[in-house]
Amino acid sequence: MKTLSRLLMATPMMSASRTGLGMGPLALLPPIPLYRRLLRAHRRKLPRPQRLLGDEYVKAEFRRHRDVENPIHIIGFLTEWQLYAQAIEGDAWQGGIDQDTIHKMSAQLMSGYEADEQLRQLYDLMQTVKNRDETD
Repeated sequence: MKTLSRLLMATPMMSASRTGLGMGPLALLPPIPLYRRLLRAHRRKLPRPQRLLGDEYVKAEFRRHRDVENPIHIIGFLTEWQLYAQAIEGDAWQGGIDQDTIHKMSAQLMSGYEADEQLRQLYDLMQTVKNRDETD
């Protein structure tokens, strides 16, 4: 999965109604830490038969999406898997982060919004030029 770390921080703010977990902004984990976290959550929270099935499914899905380059698909993929990890882990997901860290992360996300918007505009411009070249 080819991503930029800046792209991961460019995700929109998730509301509590979307996640259903009563959380504010959702900062996406990069693919490899998320993958490891999913396997760890399966190991700790699921019974053995479900764990084996879940591990195979996670591995297959991450393999299938390894070469995806569309940022919208990448963000959607990572978001859904992160929500799944949160659902499995329950309250353990929130355990290691204190309020000061959350506020710092939110401030960094908001300060980088302009750069993220520029990144999105550049991507749109690239797609437009590529489509125009193909039609000519």
